[in-house]
Amino acid sequence: MAVASISVDAVLLALKIAFLFLLYIFIWRIVRAAGREMRAPQDSFVLAPLAERHEKRAPRPGSLVVVSSPDLEEGERVELAHEALTIGRGPLNDLQLDQDDFASGKHALVDPRRDGVWVEDLGSTNGTFVNGVRLSSSRRLAPGDVLRVGETDFRYER
Repeated sequence: MAVASISVDAVLLALKIAFLFLLYIFIWRIVRAAGREMRAPQDSFVLAPLAERHEKRAPRPGSLVVVSSPDLEEGERVELAHEALTIGRGPLNDLQLDQDDFASGKHALVDPRRDGVWVEDLGSTNGTFVNGVRLSSSRRLAPGDVLRVGETDFRYER
């Protein structure tokens, strides 16, 4: 009987030591993580003064330069604003391609976002192409990419 109680006491002591060891490791990791957080640069949750906010505006999204078109002048630049731009033959588009028989009424959407300029097809009949590849979903444009809407080709420039 004495042997059984000694082994139970020894097991309980070992469990207490293991628990304390794990507790100290846990606290040490919390202190280490907090120390790293204190040294890392932090963004403030408070809004910057108005002058600083204007300086940190997103960069200009770039422009589309007409490479070839039955409707637009070659070399013509379409400056992109921070709002989305619709391209098509219909009168409600931001960029109308009246003479382009292969452009749909509402053909494509060029959408400047914080992470770049994205283009998507709006269900056009003949499709929207970037560098000769037909779009099946939204795609981010890189400088130099050629966007084809109907028979009109644009080159994206930053």
